[in-house]
Amino acid sequence: MYLRSILIIVFMVFCGQTYSQNWESLFNGEDLQGWKVVGGTATYVVQEGNIIGSSKNDRLNTFLCTEKSYSDFILELEIFLPNKLNSGVQFRSNTREEEFGTRVFGYQCEVDPTKRKWTGGIYDEARRKWLYPITRNTKAQEAFEMATWNTIRIEAFGNEINTFVNGQHASRLVDDMTASGFIGLQVHNVKEEEVGRKVMWKNIRIITENVQEYLTTADPEVPQVSYLKNELTPWEKDHGFRLLWDGKTSTGWRGAKLDDFPESGWIIKDGVLSIKGSDGGEATGPGDIVTTKLYSDFELELEFKITEGANSGIKYFVDPGLNKGEGSAIGCEFQILDDKKHPDAKMGVMGNRTLGSLYDLITAKNLSTKGRSKDFKGIGQWNKARIVSRNGKVEHWLNNEKVVAYDRFSPMFEALVNYSKYQQWENFGRWPEGAILLQDHGNDVSFRSIKIREF
Repeated sequence: MYLRSILIIVFMVFCGQTYSQNWESLFNGEDLQGWKVVGGTATYVVQEGNIIGSSKNDRLNTFLCTEKSYSDFILELEIFLPNKLNSGVQFRSNTREEEFGTRVFGYQCEVDPTKRKWTGGIYDEARRKWLYPITRNTKAQEAFEMATWNTIRIEAFGNEINTFVNGQHASRLVDDMTASGFIGLQVHNVKEEEVGRKVMWKNIRIITENVQEYLTTADPEVPQVSYLKNELTPWEKDHGFRLLWDGKTSTGWRGAKLDDFPESGWIIKDGVLSIKGSDGGEATGPGDIVTTKLYSDFELELEFKITEGANSGIKYFVDPGLNKGEGSAIGCEFQILDDKKHPDAKMGVMGNRTLGSLYDLITAKNLSTKGRSKDFKGIGQWNKARIVSRNGKVEHWLNNEKVVAYDRFSPMFEALVNYSKYQQWENFGRWPEGAILLQDHGNDVSFRSIKIREF
């Protein structure tokens, strides 16, 4: 408790905050003037200068929302969670009407009482789900404390969003989907046996003028996650990323079995690179495409979107010269698949052909959070894939959660290859470098925001 107090004081000094200047109180400590309840039926009351929310068994989450909307701001509040009631702070949020009532959607700073410890992560309520889980910044997982007052700070300026928990930098997000909206205090819907659980808030205040002057200096160890489309942030440029696809042309890519880019089948439109479905076969349509440059130690990130029943993949350490006949070019593969509808999900060994897997070798499982399944945002939704290869160690990440980790020079990897479809290719997966490949498997699949950095 003492250490936490010291961290908060240091944080305040470090930010250069003058607490008597520029702050506007959003809660008067006496009543809910300026706020309204939206969504479910959870209750909010004011007692002893605190807002107290009580959970209900409901179809919708409930939010106490500001009547005003905010764009660029710094928000600070204190929250007390005495029990395992999930909560959060909405910001730049809005509403829509649905069958069961008014639905709040938009950015949420998570308050997580579970063993997962994702407080400070950014969730897109009723829209894209997790944008910045604390799997990308694990040192922030210990910042929040149960059954005591915690300070949450949210900084939203332009398309950059940063969150802090008790002075610890938690999330570092860049996203341009929503620029303005209300602030809301969440009481999550619960099971019948959890009705009556409570969460409390106090000292809710905001800065809306000269916001840039009061922004906190970012922790350089906290990675930035960006959802800008085919655009690099200054942070990404500073850290060596470059666009692997420019969003407009085929520059830097060619057909895996061609000297040039395929004349048809691969479509570039509105910043999206799509393979047009054919017969569902492996490279029987326009064929795979590969980078003209070879890579060894790298970090690759992109977004993909699949149609129902689709199959595709992202391959790396590819040698296009190994297979000039039928089928796809040879290399390690981050599998892209509709696990529910495509038969390949039930083939192979123990699920090693499912989404995110190292195809035919290692099954994708959530390695970031024990007991949590893979995070797939759904058919027709954009999902983020990330592949990191460094000094022989390789990781697959799906929507910012690690799902595969292996050493391509280990005896275990060699054994896996020897009992797979790749056994015929000498030294498979151990070549010093190779191309990056996007696969044609005869289904409609789209890609965008393809970026890479080399180590």
